[in-house]
Formats: sequence, structure tokens, C-alpha cells
Amino acid sequence: MLKVLFPTLMLFPTIWLAHKKWLWTISLVQSLLIALISFSWLMSPPGTGWSTLNLHLGTDPLSTPLLILSCWMLPLMILASRNHTASEPVGRQRTYLSLLTSLQLFLIMAFSATEIILFYVMFEATLVPTLFIITRWGSQTERLNAGTYFLFYTLAGSLPLLVALLLLQNDTGTLSLLTLQYSTPLCLSTWGDKLWWAACLLAFLVKMPLYGMHLWLPKAHVEAPIAGSMVLAAVLLKLGGYGMMRMMLMLDSLSKELAYPFIIIALWGIIMTGSICLRQTDLKSLIAYSSVSHMGLVAGGILIQTPWGFTGALILMIAHGLASSALFCLANTNYERTHSRTMLLARGLQMALPLMATWWFIANLANLALPPLPNLMGELMIITSLFNWSHWTLALTGAGTLITAAYSLYMFLMTQRGPLPQHMLMLDPSHTREHLLIALHLLPLVLLVLKPELIWGWCT
Repeated sequence: MLKVLFPTLMLFPTIWLAHKKWLWTISLVQSLLIALISFSWLMSPPGTGWSTLNLHLGTDPLSTPLLILSCWMLPLMILASRNHTASEPVGRQRTYLSLLTSLQLFLIMAFSATEIILFYVMFEATLVPTLFIITRWGSQTERLNAGTYFLFYTLAGSLPLLVALLLLQNDTGTLSLLTLQYSTPLCLSTWGDKLWWAACLLAFLVKMPLYGMHLWLPKAHVEAPIAGSMVLAAVLLKLGGYGMMRMMLMLDSLSKELAYPFIIIALWGIIMTGSICLRQTDLKSLIAYSSVSHMGLVAGGILIQTPWGFTGALILMIAHGLASSALFCLANTNYERTHSRTMLLARGLQMALPLMATWWFIANLANLALPPLPNLMGELMIITSLFNWSHWTLALTGAGTLITAAYSLYMFLMTQRGPLPQHMLMLDPSHTREHLLIALHLLPLVLLVLKPELIWGWCT
């Protein structure tokens, strides 16, 4: 743990002391080294439980893949943001890089926290740099409205969680994950206990987000700069799933009955948000709603509390984080050339940028879970476990899968096929930086196809 935390802390003096000519290069190289060092966490034999640095920080089979994903995303965010902030004053560039670094630091501490209160503090701390990135580096005036939605939705869900955790600590005397997950599950008998159960999960359901609590996400995605969209899609939504997995271990079998309405809403949300995607005209909004649809499937897999459901949810969170972030990067490359997110005004790009069209095709196939990508493995495990839990869920998950394929193909056809509009005949060519960025997103997916035991061993 220390071998990643210390270099991450050292990024701050590097950012503020580096010469402006080499600022982005040095930051990128150092963050990439941190990402490569984080892969050493996979070397620990799976199934060995917690590997702790001290009583407050440690890694286990659930947190390790998400920690590596968090470290892997920082160099990709720096690489994607280079063109976005190149014309700004150097002090503003340093602040931007510092916010990205602080966000990674908070995420590492959140995923590695062994105390639930520390996890809660870091869970809330991620709100601050994300809010600054959205409201200060967004490109339109609506970014302030998006930041307000993001802030109040998150806080409204988090405050009941704080009260629930304080009550839990008062009852049990400890909030350490090292001991709580092995203790006797809490028995929920009174209506007050049921409200406490809902308060424990509400913050995470808002963060995922569950359908009905998702209105902040499309606004935040559309108005955020590219790094904000990437970290939201790849890691911040997964904080919700990770928190749900941790909390569900402490709840008894009665929570299966309490979870019924949330499972129904999650599965219905897959169909509803997928249908919304089919009528979107804004490219980033379409990708944002597709994230809500996929996370609904993850929520369903977690709430039924089966080993297959948990395993499929973790695999899908990792795979979706990479695929969704890649789609946002591709949407950004389109926006930098056409200055429009409206798909009707920016179509036929396959004729102008044929190699970028290939990346679009691969990313869309990953989004619709084409075999043998890990997206399919995660979705199949969740759908199978849901079917085993109740046969009726197959109607919702099956329809959701078909709608996902439909809007993924719709997105590809609208952006890449058709005649090139007259106002787009003079486009900048694609750059090596952009191809490297997409390749680094899809490389881990290919690695998981070739060596599935990297994550499968950790899940089991």
C-alpha cells in the first residue's frame, strides 16, 4: 500500500515544482509508474483475505481490482486533458493536475479503508475535487447547475448514511471491516431497523446511481471536462457498488425481502434508461444514460446477495469502467473537431477518420458485451444469478440486453456512417496521443480475455 500512496503524495510537489515546459510530461510519466506499481497488488495469492498496511488501510480481493483501476485512470485522464487545458495559464494547469491527483489519493484511501468511518470520510472527500473539476473546467454555463445537482444529490443520500453508521458504532462498538464482515449479521425486526437498513444503502444507490436517483449523472457528464467524465464513469460510480457490497455483508437474510423494491427499480431502470438512449441526440448524454443502465444490472447483482451476483457485479464494474471511459474519450475527440455533441451535425466521420472509426467500433462492441470480452462474462453471471433467484427477471434483463445492443449500434451508425456533412470537410487528423489513449483503455480488457484468472481468482 505504501509503495503506491507515497509516490501519489510526491506527485503534488512534482506538479508545483516542474518547469511549465515539462509539466504534463513529468506528471504523465510519474502517474503511469504509479499505475504500473499498483499491478503488484495482483501478485498476492487470491483468497488470502486482507493484506493490511496498518489498522486503517489494507487490501482484499474485493478492493484490489478497484484500486488498480483507480491508479490506472490517472495517467489516462492526464493524457486526455492535455489538449483541453493547453491554452490556459500554467497556474491553472497545475491546479487542474493537483485536483486529479487529490481525487486519486481519496479514491485509493476509500477503497483501501478498513474502518467504515474512514471509508465514509473519503467517500465524501471525492466530492470536493470532482465538484471543482465540473464547475471550473466545464465549458458551458449549465456546469453550475450540474454541480448543484451533483452536490445535493450526493449529500442528501450521504447524511442518512452518517447517522446509520453512528448508530451502528453505538450498538457494536466497532466499525472495522476486518471484524464486522465475520461477525453475526444484524437482525432487522422493527420499522426503525428497516429505516436504518435503507439509510445504509441510500448513499450508495444515489452514487451508482439507481434509476430514479440518476438525474444528477447525465447533467454532470455532459457539463464536465473530459477528465471529469472519465473518472465519473470509470471509478466514482463504482464507489457506490463497492460500498453496497461492504454494507450487505453486515445485513441479515431479512434484507433480501427489503431489497425487493430496489431490485425491481434497478431492473426496470435498465429498460427505461436504455429506451432513453435510443432517442438521445446528445452523444455524451447517450453514453451517460448507458452507464445508468449498466449500473442498474450491477445493483441487481449485488442486492440478491449471491456469490455469482457479487462476482458478476465486480467484473462488470471493472469492464464497464474501462469501456465507458473509452467511449467518453472518443466522444471528446469528435467534439474537439466538430465543436458539437449533436450526433446529427457530426456524422459520417468514418470517411474522415477511418482509424478512429475502428476504435469506435471496438468500444461499442465492448459496451454491448460482445464475447469474449469480460463485459459479457459479468453480465452473464448477473443475469444467471438473477434468473436463479426469480425466473421473471429474465424478461427484464433480456429486454435490457436487446435494447443495449440497439442503442450501441445506433450510436455507432449515427456518428460514423452516412455522408460527411459539408461543414466538416476540413477536420484535423487524429493524433498518436488519442490512439494511445484508447489503446490503454482497451488493453486491460484484452488482458482480462487472455488471462481471466487475473480477476476471476480474486473474485472467487
